Amino acid sequence: MSEPTGRSKRKGKQRSAIGEELFNLPNALTMGRVAVIPVVMWLLAASDPLASGEWSARQATFWATLLFFLASVTDFLDGWLARRLNLQSAFGRFMDPLADKLLVMAVLIELVDLERAPSWFVALLLSREIGITGLRAIATEEGIPLSSDRFGKWKTALQMTGLGGMMLHFPTATDFGFFAAVIDYHRVGFALMLGSMVFSLLSAGGYMLTFLRGAFGLQNERRGAS
Repeated sequence: MSEPTGRSKRKGKQRSAIGEELFNLPNALTMGRVAVIPVVMWLLAASDPLASGEWSARQATFWATLLFFLASVTDFLDGWLARRLNLQSAFGRFMDPLADKLLVMAVLIELVDLERAPSWFVALLLSREIGITGLRAIATEEGIPLSSDRFGKWKTALQMTGLGGMMLHFPTATDFGFFAAVIDYHRVGFALMLGSMVFSLLSAGGYMLTFLRGAFGLQNERRGAS
């Protein structure tokens, strides 16, 4: 029986390393965020009062929003765990922001289908998300670090909160303890989404500037080395 070559040994090590990355706790939370997307979309599809009745539609929006909120919490939890447990990985750095974008895009597309979000707004938002994802992929390939800035963090917080409000949709009597009122969650959510768009564009500009600085820096290094 022949001994395994050095190349086959390296491939075996790579496969086992990738397998460990896939099943560590932070990345499992990230993949769980992707797994709930079809369930959230199904619940949102059932939230049409004309098709399901108002009571059933309200129940569907509640459960869809709750599941979306729990998935959003894992977005912050998986990054914290990865740093805390020293489990940061290439797979996690790639998949974590992608999972967030997939969840947000799926919800937005379903909201357009339900006529609860304007198509121009969703098209603008998705164009930004896809563009930044592509930019991150190029930056990773070239070794240019693109870390999240304060605008990106504000964008994410406002976006997740605003989407939750738009998903709840129906005006609901809400008791805050010190006062009670009927809250139009859809309008509140859309106002927060408009705010997130401002931070989203500022964040995109910051990513682009960081990428260009890194790209010109690499170009100068290569010229100096040649």
